[in-house]
Amino acid sequence: MLQGKAHAALISAPGSGQGKSMVTAALARLHRNAGRTVRVFKHGPDYLDPMVQEVASGQPVYQLHPWMTGEHECRWRLAKAAQEVDVILVEGSMGLFDGSPSSADLAILAGIPALPVIDAWGMAQTFGAVAQGLANYHPDLTIHEVIANRIGSPGHSKLLNESMPEGIALLGAIPRHDAMKIPDRHLGLVQASELSGLDAQLDAAAKVLEEAGLGRLPKEVSLSADAPTPAPDYLRGVRIAIAKDDAFAFIYRANLDVLEEMGAALHFFSPLNDSTLPECDALWLPGGYPELHAARFTANQPMREAISAHHRAGKPILAECGGLMSCVEQLVDGEGTGHTMMGLLPGTAKMAGKLTALGLQSLHTQSGELRGHTYHHSLLDTSMQPLARTRKLAGSEAEPIYREGALIASYFHGYFPSAPKLVADIFTGQPIHLAE
Repeated sequence: MLQGKAHAALISAPGSGQGKSMVTAALARLHRNAGRTVRVFKHGPDYLDPMVQEVASGQPVYQLHPWMTGEHECRWRLAKAAQEVDVILVEGSMGLFDGSPSSADLAILAGIPALPVIDAWGMAQTFGAVAQGLANYHPDLTIHEVIANRIGSPGHSKLLNESMPEGIALLGAIPRHDAMKIPDRHLGLVQASELSGLDAQLDAAAKVLEEAGLGRLPKEVSLSADAPTPAPDYLRGVRIAIAKDDAFAFIYRANLDVLEEMGAALHFFSPLNDSTLPECDALWLPGGYPELHAARFTANQPMREAISAHHRAGKPILAECGGLMSCVEQLVDGEGTGHTMMGLLPGTAKMAGKLTALGLQSLHTQSGELRGHTYHHSLLDTSMQPLARTRKLAGSEAEPIYREGALIASYFHGYFPSAPKLVADIFTGQPIHLAE
């Protein structure tokens, strides 16, 4: 049994776009700069926010989601962190009660208070009503205090503070400030690796929060959970090459952990910059932004040929979302320009200019149920018939799963710890038998 104590809060908001990602990052940097150890977690399937939170906290960031990662894993990761750090911050997703399970469901499950960030732009006394509504909506959710974001003046802050209902405090009121702004694009925040000066910006944002009175620690909570059973060594001795650069970067840390736990040796490479693959038995092409770097990938003919040769040799490849897009014959970017891809699968991936699929899904097989999600802005035109389809959380069929030789490709992003045996089957080229 793991047991620990830490100051903890789930940072959420009434809805998306209220500024909770940057507030979470700035809080993490504020406490880190004060000499405290901080761990940040992210509710739900998200790759981009954790990249920024890792820079802010200086610690690895893992996903927590009662369905995708499982309730037990949520409790275990938090309890383990409580043994190791002073402060735990969990960044919520969407609005506090949005989705099922929601950020509020995670806070209730974990036994940590929620700390809503409320955008106060264009709002005065109604701020208190919003805070009261969030605090009273679910009887099992604890909210001690809230944060006001984007206030206009000290007088504005005073009005907000005076509007607070009994039992809920205003932790702080954050003014509008350039340090609190972070760019985004169609899939979310710009990747941390692409943001020059991010460290300096986070320090500046932490200073803004400190001056706004947000340096006070959240409530201390006790967290406990049983340690999970380690995954069997299904991949003992298997060498897996993993694409990782600005075009291929959507990787859950937990996925890497479970691959290594199963005995795999992991070797990273850049499809954009390298000319050869590491010596490997299997290859993982994760999601990312291939559409933004398609010209560079097309120009790197030695790498495209190296991956194609790996495929021709019958060695396993897992291609997820952006990885799938790199495996087809052509990718048409957001400007309408076509780029030659590897042609391991027939078809064309074309950017659609809007969201084309979103949601939690799973792949049901005799080797386990691989849970995960889909989120993309492109469409695939292909003559291939899918081997299988994922199921949406609601039960209906969703993303197709394609197989060509030992290549498995789909827009679906899997959370590997949910089905270690199936993941091992993919990386060793075993047949996939669907659940009846």
